[in-house]
Amino acid sequence: MSKLSHTDQNGKANMVDVGNKPIQKRSAVAKGFIKLSEEALKLIRENDNKKGDVLTVAEIAGIQGAKRTHELIPLCHPLQITKIDVKAKITDFGVEVTAETRCIGQTGIEMEALTAVSIALLTVYDMCKAVDKQMIISDIKLIEKIKS
Repeated sequence: MSKLSHTDQNGKANMVDVGNKPIQKRSAVAKGFIKLSEEALKLIRENDNKKGDVLTVAEIAGIQGAKRTHELIPLCHPLQITKIDVKAKITDFGVEVTAETRCIGQTGIEMEALTAVSIALLTVYDMCKAVDKQMIISDIKLIEKIKS
């Protein structure tokens, strides 16, 4: 059985020392979904939500979230991020968010991609909560993780 990397020999939380790992280009892609009512989707499509342009605000919030991941998740390292791309698109039943993150460093950037998706989806939720009381955020997952 594999050992958890963020615990010490006594099972206590421990930030991993990545100092001896090689510096590499790293990237990650994550996705997630929020199910919305027809009324909420119509407002988003027509850009008629009282709080503003839902998709653009969600994308920007996702970028901000990714940049702050190390402040939100206690054992994440601050990274030299080179790219964050967050895209929110309307589907038949809601909004799908995809985030691609890149960095140059000694540890992966998948937590930043997952945080970007999560914050973008929470932003959609916040902007639509006055209209839709039944929203469901789901399927947040890592799609790809690469190092070279």
